[in-house]
Amino acid sequence: MNGTVHKVCVVGLGYIGLPTASLLAIKGFQVHGVDTNPNVVKLINDGGVHIFEPDLDIMVKAAVQSGKLRASMEPEEADVFILAVPTPFTEHHKPDITYVRQATQTIISLLKPGNIVILESTSPVGTTEKIADWILEARNDLSLSDAPQSVCNRIFIAHCPERVMPGQILRELVENDRVIGGIDHASTQRTTEFYKSFINGKVLETNARTAEMTKLTENSFRDVNIAFANELSVICDHLKINVWELIRLANHHPRVSILQPGPGVGGHCIAVDPWFLIDAAPEQSKLIQTARTVNNFKPGYIVDRVIEKAERFKEPVIACLGLSFKADIEDLRESPAVEIVKNLSARQIGKLNIVEPYVNQLPEFLQLEHTVLMGKEEAIRESDIVLLLVNHHAFSDIDRNLLKEKILIDTRGFFN
Repeated sequence: MNGTVHKVCVVGLGYIGLPTASLLAIKGFQVHGVDTNPNVVKLINDGGVHIFEPDLDIMVKAAVQSGKLRASMEPEEADVFILAVPTPFTEHHKPDITYVRQATQTIISLLKPGNIVILESTSPVGTTEKIADWILEARNDLSLSDAPQSVCNRIFIAHCPERVMPGQILRELVENDRVIGGIDHASTQRTTEFYKSFINGKVLETNARTAEMTKLTENSFRDVNIAFANELSVICDHLKINVWELIRLANHHPRVSILQPGPGVGGHCIAVDPWFLIDAAPEQSKLIQTARTVNNFKPGYIVDRVIEKAERFKEPVIACLGLSFKADIEDLRESPAVEIVKNLSARQIGKLNIVEPYVNQLPEFLQLEHTVLMGKEEAIRESDIVLLLVNHHAFSDIDRNLLKEKILIDTRGFFN
C-alpha cells in the first residue's frame, strides 16, 4: 500500500477493539492496545480476555505469545490509530461522544505526517469531522490538504463503522463488507488500502457523513422491523391469535418476511443507534421514533402479563430463563430480559429463579433475597410460572414434561 503500515494503535479494548486488535496482530501487524482499566490491560498482557466471544481467548493468547499484541493504559506512536470506544446516550437520549473526544485527545501529541486515524465507534453524523477539527486545532503543524505546501504534513482521517454480530465477531470482522468514509477522498483511499490488507469482504467507499449515517440506518431499519413484529404480538394477544403461527403463514407470501417478536430490543446497537438519528432530525424521524416507543413498551407489557398470572398464587415462584440481550452470548447490555427481571424484582412479585447459562453470578443489582441463579431444571421444577426471555440453544433440551402444570409465558415462541 502507499505508505506501509507496520504498527497499529487500537484505543478501546472492548467488544470491538479487542477482537480487532487481536485479528490485526494475527495478520502480522504490530498492535498496541489501549484501555483505561488496569485490570483489563494486565489480563490481556497475560494472554487472557475480559469478555466472552467464541474463540477470542485463543486468538488473544496467540497474538500475545507471538509478541505482536500488547496492551497498556497509554497510546504509543503508530502508523494507524483506531478509535473503538463507547458512544452511549444520556438520560434524555442525547448522543454522548465524550469517550471519542477523550480518545482523540490521547493520541493528538503522537500523530505524525502520514498517519491514519480511523473512528470505528458508531457515532452521530458529523463526529468524524469533529475529530478532524480537534486534531487540527491542537496541531497546526498537521494538515488535511494535498496542496504542495501542506502535503508533507498530511494526515488521513476516516470513519469505518463496525458491522459485526456478537457471537460471530471474529468471522464477520474478516468476511463482512466494510463501509469507509474519509474526511476527504485521499483519506478514504488510504484507509481503504489499509482494510484491504486484512479483510476478505468488499470495501465500499463513500464520505465520512454517509458512512456514519449508513451504520445508523442499518440498525434503525432493524429496529423498525422488530417493532412491527412486537406490535403484532401485542395485537394478537388482544385478539387471542397465535402470533407465531400468524407470522409463519404470512411469511409464505413471496414478498413478506416478518421478523420474530420478542421481549423488546437490546444490545449496544439496535437499542441505541436510532436515537442518534432522532436527535439529529427529530421532525423528520417520526417512524423511527415510533419504533423506539413500541420496542421500549414491550418489556413493561411482559411484566404486566407476569403480574396478572402471578396473582393466582399466594407466594408465586417464577423461573426467568435468560438474561442476555440475544441468544447464546453473555452480553447483558441494554437487555430487555434484564429490564424485565429487574422490574419484577423491584415489585417483589415473588421468588425469581433466574437461569442464565452464560454468567456465573447475577449482576449486583439482582443479588437480592428473592432472586436466585440456578440450573434450568431445578428452576422450572420449583416454579409456578416459566418466563422464557432468551432463546438460548442451551434451553433446547428442556424436558417439555417439566412445563406441564406450569404457566408458560414464552416471549420468543421458543416452545411454540
